[in-house]
Amino acid sequence: MPPFWAALPLQTNQNSSQELEFVLLGFAHVPTLRPMLATLFLVIFLITLLGNAIIVMLTSLDPGLRSPMYFFLRQLALVELCFSLDVAPRLLVTLLWPGRGVSPTGCALQMLLVLSCVTSECLLLTIMAWDRFLAICRPLRYGAIMSPRLCHLLAATCWLAGVPVALVLTIWLFSFPFCGPRGVRHFLCDIAPLLSLVCADTRVFEASVLAATVLVVMAPFCLISTSYILILVAVLRMPSASGRHKALSTCASHLIVVILFYGTAGVIHSRPKASYSPESKQVVSLSYTMVTPMLNPLIYSLRNKEVKAAFGRVCCGGQ
Repeated sequence: MPPFWAALPLQTNQNSSQELEFVLLGFAHVPTLRPMLATLFLVIFLITLLGNAIIVMLTSLDPGLRSPMYFFLRQLALVELCFSLDVAPRLLVTLLWPGRGVSPTGCALQMLLVLSCVTSECLLLTIMAWDRFLAICRPLRYGAIMSPRLCHLLAATCWLAGVPVALVLTIWLFSFPFCGPRGVRHFLCDIAPLLSLVCADTRVFEASVLAATVLVVMAPFCLISTSYILILVAVLRMPSASGRHKALSTCASHLIVVILFYGTAGVIHSRPKASYSPESKQVVSLSYTMVTPMLNPLIYSLRNKEVKAAFGRVCCGGQ
């Protein structure tokens, strides 16, 4: 039996200037598990904030982490912080106070930030792969190419490039008329669950979403794949086994993060109105909005001796 608020209409009240609110129905199918899930996601959220804040602190304060690789790692940690701060508080409210409404403006703002963060992360992962390609395949020219000025320019591009696309898609989607139930079968305001509430022809919009996905998700993934193919070829040509191991170890953490992120975000955003069940979409969305931001700092710190050494120097007074 669906909750009572799922049947309420999503239409403008003729006697009021305010629109009825959306209601996020995340995990409504497991009401008895909501307190446990809220506790679990709160712990994940706190670990995410702590882990990424530590990465930002270490790469900002420690002189040993001033290379371009760690500069872009700091940018990635900042994106993950923005991602978590946008998604996690709303998810906790949905679990602890089911039925609480979200204004159309608030829903649109969350969707705008989610799309912008996804785009920024895709571009940052691409730049980080290119950085590893230059460091391994063009070591003599690496310092001259990856100048501080270029690094800051690339970082600014990653942060800003997704805003126009996200803004257009968000304004376009919220210009459609919404009708029927006002319950959004998701824990966040995203394209796919909101499209199911639209009572209009959205084929052109869906085609545009697919084109945007190819541009900001799949194209970067192809560039990342190409970078790692070239890196692998260069590594296999190295005469020293220790050299091959060292080169691959510097790429391992980044490659794991790429697989985690693209294995989930790409699935959701490439098919905005696919026939996946709402429950399966929520699980996949959790992977790239909650789990991956928590794992990224752990992956980079546990596999990186320089990061662990910097932590000792900054936090424990190690030499």
